[in-house]
Amino acid sequence: MIGSKKKDGQKTQVFVTGWLVMLLAVPAYAWLSQELLDQIDKNRADVAKIKDIVLNGDQKHQAFDRLAILGEKFTTRICGSQELEDSIDYIAEEMKKENIATVYFENVTALKWTRGKEFAEILTPLRRPMSIMSLGSSVGTNGTLTAEIVVVKSFDELKARQDVAGKIVVYNQVWQGYGTSNEYRTRGASEASLKGARGALVRSITDFSIYSPHTGQQDYYENITKIPVACITVEDAEMLQRYQDRNVSVTVSMTTEPVNHGEVITRNLVAEIPGNVLPDEVVIFGGHIDAWDVGTGSMDDGGGVMISWQALSVIKKLGLIPKRTLRVVLWTCEEFGLVGGEAYYNAHKEASDKVSLIMESDHGVFNPYGLKFSGSGLARAIMEEILKDLNDINTTRVLEGGGDSSDTGWWVDEKKVPGVELYSGNENYFYFHHSNGDTMTVLDKDQLDRATILWATAAYAVANLDGLLPRDGDYPTTSSVSARPLSVPNAATAAMALLIAYQLMRRQQ
Repeated sequence: MIGSKKKDGQKTQVFVTGWLVMLLAVPAYAWLSQELLDQIDKNRADVAKIKDIVLNGDQKHQAFDRLAILGEKFTTRICGSQELEDSIDYIAEEMKKENIATVYFENVTALKWTRGKEFAEILTPLRRPMSIMSLGSSVGTNGTLTAEIVVVKSFDELKARQDVAGKIVVYNQVWQGYGTSNEYRTRGASEASLKGARGALVRSITDFSIYSPHTGQQDYYENITKIPVACITVEDAEMLQRYQDRNVSVTVSMTTEPVNHGEVITRNLVAEIPGNVLPDEVVIFGGHIDAWDVGTGSMDDGGGVMISWQALSVIKKLGLIPKRTLRVVLWTCEEFGLVGGEAYYNAHKEASDKVSLIMESDHGVFNPYGLKFSGSGLARAIMEEILKDLNDINTTRVLEGGGDSSDTGWWVDEKKVPGVELYSGNENYFYFHHSNGDTMTVLDKDQLDRATILWATAAYAVANLDGLLPRDGDYPTTSSVSARPLSVPNAATAAMALLIAYQLMRRQQ
């Protein structure tokens, strides 16, 4: 291994030194100070109360019941709509009925867009209707647009073609995950316009389809000719590809009537339980209240809204008051460019040193496993210790990274505020995302309850620590000797390393 040509004694010394270095490389946060452990221990009785009232008390399944009302009474909470504003007012009034005294709004300027009628049809080589959904901010067809299509699988293929002008571009991109595939939705119309196309149809951004179009926001480049763009189903995109592969010319007509209305005023909704020791320091948690005008927005992001509201409700009902302020923020107009989240950040970023933790759930509330966490190693260790109390509901995992969500990324990335996103079994999230399938049917009452407990526990316990969660490079000024290890895996790793070192050292001798 190291220094294999040295004398036996030297080999052994170097070998042992190497293993000592490896052991010392075990993260410093493998053990927590007794002072931190004592602080977390003080919350255990309160966490037990949170679990009991949600699992066995009058809060059982309330998150699901409230979410059903939100989604089915205020179905199309699209940015700029009256239904969105009505839903914000509804939740605010319900919070006040629970005696959550600090409930207020912060105005946000956003763009309003409405869908209007939309229809598409294959005219040749056969007549067949196609299901479509216009993409957010798209212009309309100004009547009916009829043109031959050209199908491409990538932007590179589009750029290489010389027969695009005057046609409708159909994107049949392969699913490569949301981040990559979403580029065709956001940029597809502009790239097609640069090639002289009259319109664009984009394969829905999903990894599974039962003939379901999926909408979403798109953005035009500056100084570009704006052309109409809509999403189509995976099935239709693949069928059109096969026609082209067989050298069959296809003509499509599309009629869309969306309207861009310009700027409107909408609102972020904020609700607080003030801290009783350090009220100017906060733990922020929430979701985005707006949704697309298809389905009921129950998954995206009604679930994130609801576990945040419900967590605050549970803590309030139990009469628990932490040292720091608990602040729920329901961000507006996330779907139209993270408008509410950015406005909130710009209005409050100068107070980022007072934010201990920021949490958003915007990836679906399915079977909860724990939290995705972005922050220092020591802060993640603290979160792991806090979640040990949730072993009985199996929500104890803390993943490294992924804690910067849609409305909270600026706080995490620019201000280094520790961030959390819900970690749940959302493997099928994009089956329903931005589609008519986003309804209460995809959610589960018991899973919402367990997610509520997880959310409430994380927020409350962090707010009740003596100090803020440590940021990168920050360590609390407490004893470096712990009464017990933070986690069995770290202790087991160290023990295994020692055993291997001992056995190999014997071989060297």
